[in-house]
Amino acid sequence: MEIAEIKQNENWTEVIEPRTHFLDLHLKDVWRYRDLLMLFVRRDFVATYKQTILGPVWFFLQPVLTTLTFTLVFGKIAGISTDGLPMVLFYLAGITLWNYFSECLNRTATVLKDNAPIFGKVYFPRLVMPLSIIVSNLVKLAIQFALFLCFWGYFLGTSSVVHPNVLMLLFPLLVIIMGGLGLGFGLVITAMTTKYRDLIFLLTFGVQLLMYATPVIYPLSTIGEKYKIFILANPMTSIIETFRYSFLGTGTFSWMMLGYSFLFMLVVMFFGVIIFNRVERSFMDTV
Repeated sequence: MEIAEIKQNENWTEVIEPRTHFLDLHLKDVWRYRDLLMLFVRRDFVATYKQTILGPVWFFLQPVLTTLTFTLVFGKIAGISTDGLPMVLFYLAGITLWNYFSECLNRTATVLKDNAPIFGKVYFPRLVMPLSIIVSNLVKLAIQFALFLCFWGYFLGTSSVVHPNVLMLLFPLLVIIMGGLGLGFGLVITAMTTKYRDLIFLLTFGVQLLMYATPVIYPLSTIGEKYKIFILANPMTSIIETFRYSFLGTGTFSWMMLGYSFLFMLVVMFFGVIIFNRVERSFMDTV
């Protein structure tokens, strides 16, 4: 009786309870640990560029060098059309968005394996870790988007081929869809890699192939009707085309296709979180 009274009078700062349902995500706990999420964001930023000579300058160099390579190989040598847009601006627009999606996917896909020592020592909502990756990549996206705006502003003032429109206001929605797709796919893959390590080796190769199935280096208008349906099935297609159409005035825009990407993102996130929720209970036994 005395023990029961003592327990009743105790005020615990943390109560860890087992999940009783596969949809029990403990999202309130994720919100309570938002300070930890920001610490992970800071850790990712510092760890990536610690002991590097150029540091965050790589944020600018990587898209610039990639754009120059694409311009030389695909623009000059292969002669792929850019719908009349300056090659630098066309490729930089696609690279800026693709980099954010691919970074979110690649890093989320290995989050359980990479952070197994932390997960095995201390409790916190495991979903905080992949969410921190999505947020930390926003910093890189912001810097590269600023770089894009510099080139965009230059061509806007010196040429008549750039025609922005009000759809630029959709940019935050595009970022949300990309982050959601990267998170959803990444959670599915990281759950599978706890048992099938081979997927890690296929991941980089698969993401690279996916880029060529996305209009990053070519406009959608150059794809024949026979193959266009396969390109449109890629949820990233409408995101990049919408971005180019809104900021550059050239490309393909469809509310239906953008809605498809948004619904696709919701479905992938739903299944990704459920699978991650199931696997993270016992992944320490197999990782």
